[in-house]
Order: sequence, then C-alpha cells, then structure tokens
Amino acid sequence: MKAIVRTNFDDSVSAYDAYEHRTGRFTTLAKLLAAELSARADGHFDAVLDAGAGTGASTRVFADRARRTVALDISREMLRELDAAPRVEADFDHLPFVDGSFDGVAFTASLFLVPEPAVATREAARVLRPGGVVGAVAPLGWVDADGTDVFADLERQSRSPTGADEVEAALADEFTVATGTWRFATTAANVRHFHAIPAMAARLYPRLDADERVARARELLAGLEGTVEQRWRWIVGVAE
Repeated sequence: MKAIVRTNFDDSVSAYDAYEHRTGRFTTLAKLLAAELSARADGHFDAVLDAGAGTGASTRVFADRARRTVALDISREMLRELDAAPRVEADFDHLPFVDGSFDGVAFTASLFLVPEPAVATREAARVLRPGGVVGAVAPLGWVDADGTDVFADLERQSRSPTGADEVEAALADEFTVATGTWRFATTAANVRHFHAIPAMAARLYPRLDADERVARARELLAGLEGTVEQRWRWIVGVAE
C-alpha cells in the first residue's frame, strides 16, 4: 500500500501544483489548521512537523509560524519541488525522529491516505513534547445545493483509503481532541481538476494506471455542472 501511495504521488506533481495554483485549497486548509493548532498550543511553536508536505503549500504556512519546520513526505518527487524547509523522505508509521522532537505535528490533507491511521497517530504522539498539538484534515466530499452527494448518481464514489471517522477515532485514542467541519463553495470544474491529480483519481479507479484513471475520471465527471460545496473535517488533539 505504501509503495502504491508513493508512486501515485510521484506521478502527481504537476497536476497537484496546477490544482493548488487554481484553487489555493491546500494553502487554505493549512492556514485554518494552523489557527486551530495555535489556539491550543502551549505558547509559540518552536518546531513543527509537516507530515505529508507534498510540494510545500502547507510547509510554507507552518514555516511562517514556527522557528523550525520539517517537511516530511513519502514521495521523493513531491519533495523535490519544496525548498521552504528541511525535507525528509519517510512514512508516517516510522517517523525518523527522537521522542519529543516537536511541539506541533500537522497532517494537512494526508492522514486519510494511510491504511492504518492509528499507527501514524501513535508515532505523532511519540515525537510530540508534553502539551504539544497535532492536527489533521480529512475530506468529507462534495454536495450540491440540497446537500446531496454529487457522486450519488454516478457509477463511482470518490473514497479515501481511510474515512474521516477513522482518522478522528485514531487521534482520539491518543489525544484529547476537538473537531469540526469546514465548507467551501467550489465549482464542478474544480472537482474535475481535483480528480485530474493521479493520486486523487485513485479514489475513483485505484486499479488503473495513472493516465487511464485520470481519463476515466474526466469522463465520469464530464456532466457535473455548476457550484457545489466541498467539505473537510478538521481534528486537533493535545498531548498529555
């Protein structure tokens, strides 16, 4: 599974950056998550681990708020695009840091990509200092004006490897958590652009190769029109 995730994101650099340039979504999520983390932090951030840094949208946000930010990602190709902070290629299940290395760990749009979030959250707890904070954001999907899932009538559902409820439960097992939902107005075109990222098209067609899954996603979503609402759940926890 980890090898598949790594390959999916290695193949996604240009499409990921194109979506971020178009929507600013990952930057917005990181800013909102940083605000929730700061509200619960014991003083200013000294060191933050950006876990699932991608090409650096979230890293730049945290680098503006902490003395030291470390960008970690499983994808070497994603990290090649990042110059905002020290870069570490690793996965969430085996963080290459000593205990108590950070006072903040941020999984901005990343923890839902792992099959066992409980392992990752235990690692986050280990590398956090007492009183440190952890945050994660997980997608809840897209709905139309009456609250109906825009994928309800399509032949495929856009699903994460791990659902938001599982992400929240994993964090709640290790931390005292608070949670909520962010809602963003977006367009059908942006839903298509999201699924034009090979790693995100895998939510629809996980068994196809990158080019084919993106093409199939484009066909599936061709009839989607208008404005829709994208929803993300945020979860923030405090270490004992």
